[in-house]
Amino acid sequence: MRALYTATLFVSSFLLFLVQPLAGKIILPAFGGAPAVWSATLVFFQAVLLLGYGYAHLSISKLGLKRQPWVHMGVLLVSALALPFAVSNPIFRSVVDRLAGSDTSNPAPLVLLALAGLVGLPFFAVSAGAPLLQRWFATTSDPRAKDPYFLYAASNIGSMLALIAYPVLLEPRMTLAAQSWIWAALYGLLFVGMVLCAVVAIRAAKAPVAEAAPVEAVQEEVVEVETTPAPRIEYSRLRTVLLGAVPSSLLTGVTTFVTANIAPVPLLWVVPLALYLLTFILAFAGKPIFSARALSRTLPLILCPLVVVTLMENTAAPVSILHLAGFFIAAWMCHARLNEERPEPARLTEFYFYMSLGGVIGGAFNGLFAPSVFNTLLEYPIALVAVAGLKLPFKVGSKFESRDLLYGAGLFLGAVLLIFAIGDWLPRFTGMRPLDPQVRTGITLGVPTILAFVASDRPWRFSACLAAVVAAAFVTGVNNGGQRVLLTRRSFFGEHKVATSGTGRFVRLVHGNTLHGMQDKKNPTRPLTYYYPNGPIGQVFTQMKPRLQGKRVGLIGLGVGSLAAYGQPGERMTFFEIDPLVVQISRDTGLFTFLRDSKADVDIVLGDARLTLGRQPDGAFSLLAIDAFSSDAIPVHLLTQEAMALYMRKLTPDGILAVHVSNRYLDLNPIVSAEAKALGLICYEQTDGMTTEEEALGKTASSWMILGRDAEAFKGVAGARGSYWNLAEESDMRPWTDDFSNVFSVFRQGD
Repeated sequence: MRALYTATLFVSSFLLFLVQPLAGKIILPAFGGAPAVWSATLVFFQAVLLLGYGYAHLSISKLGLKRQPWVHMGVLLVSALALPFAVSNPIFRSVVDRLAGSDTSNPAPLVLLALAGLVGLPFFAVSAGAPLLQRWFATTSDPRAKDPYFLYAASNIGSMLALIAYPVLLEPRMTLAAQSWIWAALYGLLFVGMVLCAVVAIRAAKAPVAEAAPVEAVQEEVVEVETTPAPRIEYSRLRTVLLGAVPSSLLTGVTTFVTANIAPVPLLWVVPLALYLLTFILAFAGKPIFSARALSRTLPLILCPLVVVTLMENTAAPVSILHLAGFFIAAWMCHARLNEERPEPARLTEFYFYMSLGGVIGGAFNGLFAPSVFNTLLEYPIALVAVAGLKLPFKVGSKFESRDLLYGAGLFLGAVLLIFAIGDWLPRFTGMRPLDPQVRTGITLGVPTILAFVASDRPWRFSACLAAVVAAAFVTGVNNGGQRVLLTRRSFFGEHKVATSGTGRFVRLVHGNTLHGMQDKKNPTRPLTYYYPNGPIGQVFTQMKPRLQGKRVGLIGLGVGSLAAYGQPGERMTFFEIDPLVVQISRDTGLFTFLRDSKADVDIVLGDARLTLGRQPDGAFSLLAIDAFSSDAIPVHLLTQEAMALYMRKLTPDGILAVHVSNRYLDLNPIVSAEAKALGLICYEQTDGMTTEEEALGKTASSWMILGRDAEAFKGVAGARGSYWNLAEESDMRPWTDDFSNVFSVFRQGD
């Protein structure tokens, strides 16, 4: 009986985690990767999950255990009508057709409607599985039925395996259609398991109440609980919401911070999510390894140095281990508290509803609220401060006192005075040589953090002190690392920072540790980094100069507008950019002047490039440059065979498609080569380095590929003696399509 419930719950959670990346890939080609699309997708899955948990709680409360299982069987059967997931789904198709016929600037309502028609009913039905199965199990005669929360560990094991299985096993080997059929088959298996579990639960609900065996089992459980040294904390709805919200916020915060600032490796997001699920498994295990109180004692040891390195924006790769370890201990502590403070089984569905509500609040805070309000990734240190307040006190029974907050206020004033004393007053009045910016930041933030650690026995005081350190860092700007930051702004796509380097000659736009453009104030008309005049794309513009006079050039990816420097009088250059903040920065002549100084007529089209380019006339461009793949999160839908075919339709018969394939972790050349072969195109490639002198002047090594219909397209550019372009190596790799992609296949070996 226990095995039946465990296996069914495992399949339910496996399906729940599998459907989300699958649905995301299905809608991406139609809706693109604009912020409103991803925000709507996030809201949809979190809202439907919460609805599923709410349905589980209300249906059990209103219908009872004798009737509710049959109602849920009906829900599962009706939901099966939406399987398998397919773009031919009539609701999804009608929404896509409506989108194609409109020029809406807010696709969110259409995204919600499309997802509802595509996966809404099955996702809703499956999402209710975890709380329902545990509540049903609590009515059985199994010896562990009086405390069914251990099944939640099995639930999270299923989620973790789905998380790993999708990018490793399913995505690299199957089309979206095949994945949908696999999901439908597993849904059928889930239905069989749910029917069997429902029959067991209904029979148990109708059985006589008094039986000997369960009573003995309950007595054994009571004896075991009575030996627990610490008193049990009473269940609280508000605390359940907070203990669900903070780890959820931390999950998104640490993922964003690590992937943007430290190691922008594709699929690295899997690691913190796997750790998050592991904390549930450990916390809700039948015999937990550590109690919440033991984890609370450990937390300050790692949380204090984590706050300091976060504020210092230390981007050394080993620091990512500290971030992940701190997140793991913090989430484990919160989830251990949830397990230890769980209510009796009769309130199980209510407990999971409020825990899920907390998860939704934490995710919405990071995904929707923070990008709209904060200029930096401030939500991450806020979550670190919050988790400090959720730890258990060292002394049982210790309560909040108003002086805890006063302690934090005093530490804030002291930290600010210390920052100004070391950074300004001492060098000015003593003639002492200023400290290295990183050393100064480490001292001025480290000392107050040590004092915060001293207060870690009292959660509220500890949290207030860490908040004081964070506030002091942001108020004084001590965490800028000595560079002159001209602008820091935040969009849905992350934090963008414009800063000078060295003597102030170069101005750079960076996102995390990825450089997105640079300008030399001494030579402002020369494009730098990947776009240097003697680099691959510079050669293309120079050699095509006669052919581009009076023509249109399309450029996907704006950056700081470097390529506008190649514009000629009478030429029209159209940039396609998805991030409105990047457009604002590139147009700000106090920061960058490439767009203003271009000799061409420059216009910018805002939105997902595949959608906005699709609205341009066929044959409109003599040159298309695709520059969207240099960061960790490559937009796969811009690199599929269908996307390449779209680009070629928008080119003139002798037009050239240039694709920037520089990437620290992915070798994209074989994919572009394979798609060129599939479309019958000629493809050249060039990887260019730089001398020490060129590097000092702002050049960056880059790799580009150019595609055309025939040899005539490359006349004067490639194919002649002395050209730096070489025919691309023929690839036997399977081309990526809207129905298939495999990121693992293009990871650089040894990186």
